[in-house]
Amino acid sequence: MYAVKAIYDGINFKPKQPISVKGQYEVVITFLEPVAEVITDVKEMKKHPRSKFIGSWKDNIWMSEDFNEPLDEMKEYME
Repeated sequence: MYAVKAIYDGINFKPKQPISVKGQYEVVITFLEPVAEVITDVKEMKKHPRSKFIGSWKDNIWMSEDFNEPLDEMKEYME
C-alpha cells in the first residue's frame, strides 16, 4: 500500500509529492478536510472578513509583559 496526499480542485487530483509507482493500481480516495484559501490581497480581505489570510490574528492575541519570566512554581527546579 502506498499513500499520497493530493489536492482535489473539483476536477483533478494534484499530488503534493512525486508518485513513484509503475503500472495500474486500484486506489481509495478519502477526502480529509477542505483546504483553507490564503488571501493576501487587501481588497479580497475586505470581501471575506472571516477568511483565513496572512495576518488575520493581528491585534486579536494578547500576552502579558512577563510572559517569558520564570514561574514561581518552577524556582526550585531552575536553581
